[in-house]
Amino acid sequence: MPSATARTREQKRFDRYDKDRNGRVTREEYLASRKKAFAKLDANGDGRLTFDEWAVKTTTKFAKADADRSAALDAAEFATTAVQRKAAARCACPPPESGAED
Repeated sequence: MPSATARTREQKRFDRYDKDRNGRVTREEYLASRKKAFAKLDANGDGRLTFDEWAVKTTTKFAKADADRSAALDAAEFATTAVQRKAAARCACPPPESGAED
């Protein structure tokens, strides 16, 4: 059976940031993901975020939930805005062999 390397969660996170794999995370590497996120929000590409650009997901979600277009959400409409959480992953480990010692 193949075995995986014992890398910690923190080592994996470090490796995601260390793009040039030199064992160090520069300021540029550290901020790269934030720059990408900012660029996605900056719809007109002017380097500035207006409130509407920043809140686009939220305003879109509100508009989608406002089924009757009343500019207000009743309880049923509001309920549709709840974050859908994924179920926690269950262990897919095989059951212990009978008679195995601890």
